[in-house]
Amino acid sequence: MYMPAYFKETRSEALHALMRAYPFATLVTHGDAGLVANHLPFELVGDYLHGHVARGNELARADGAEVLVIFRGPEGYVSPNWYPSKHETGREVPTWNYAVIHVHGRLRVVEDHTWLRQLLERLTDRHEAGQPKPWHVSDAPADHIEKSLGGIVGLEVSIERIEGKFKLSQNHPAANRAGVVEGLRQRSGRGDAELADLMAQQEESRS
Repeated sequence: MYMPAYFKETRSEALHALMRAYPFATLVTHGDAGLVANHLPFELVGDYLHGHVARGNELARADGAEVLVIFRGPEGYVSPNWYPSKHETGREVPTWNYAVIHVHGRLRVVEDHTWLRQLLERLTDRHEAGQPKPWHVSDAPADHIEKSLGGIVGLEVSIERIEGKFKLSQNHPAANRAGVVEGLRQRSGRGDAELADLMAQQEESRS
């Protein structure tokens, strides 16, 4: 990934926070047919990513494979009209701000029944937490859960390297960055508030 120094994010707390906030990731492998991408939610557990797929998925037969897992955070178009410097010199152009993380690691396919059930319970409890009446794995008939568990395998990615790129106008002066945050909040499109919040957090970390 192209990585100018001012966009490189190395703080583990920032990387982990983004991975937890945006858990739906793209897992890329290289097989006999070339590059293959699968899309699934992951849970960060220490130095590992945990997930699961259907037994029919090619990943169920990829034990030991080298993988790349891509997490994509908030992103959005940035208008040059948001820069105070544009109104002074006119020398600005549009761009796109975003935050992405590349996790490089090794895949392990997990068949253990207890491991799988605990994973499903953790994932479900986490993502149901905001519901008025959260659903739990134990709410379903036991035989249905057993059948469902038989149709999946677990995935564990041992994290060997993490690359974080937070392109948040760090190559602009503070006034321009503030203008982008204000512009995003005023536009208030899909993901704009989240991107503005992330930029504001970056500003706080600078002080």
